[in-house]
Amino acid sequence: QVQLVESGGGLVQAGGSLRLSCAAPGRTFYSYAMGWFRQAPGKEREFVAFSSWTGDSADYADSVKGRFTISRDNAKNTVYLQMNSLKPEDTAVYYCAAGRGGSDRWEYNYWGQGTQVTVSS
Repeated sequence: QVQLVESGGGLVQAGGSLRLSCAAPGRTFYSYAMGWFRQAPGKEREFVAFSSWTGDSADYADSVKGRFTISRDNAKNTVYLQMNSLKPEDTAVYYCAAGRGGSDRWEYNYWGQGTQVTVSS
């Protein structure tokens, strides 16, 4: 079992930045790909970004390419999502997940509790 704890969400104005963190306290997750997903009210949970377990490869949803960056520090058991140039449509609950990787949420076995990101216009 892998427990994931997200932090770093909050309220920000459009054009601003936030950095989300996802930690796995007391557990090494170096063998897992890590992903970020988000879910806005009334919408399905959607893929945002993922990083391979080595951190050598990453992929992003088209809607966030060029604005968001995923990174990981396996020594700290932490994965990050740097979000720049935020838009109101980025408003959602953001979840990190550990699993086999890719953009399909069913490839992930473990999920955090989510952190709210709200972008005001």
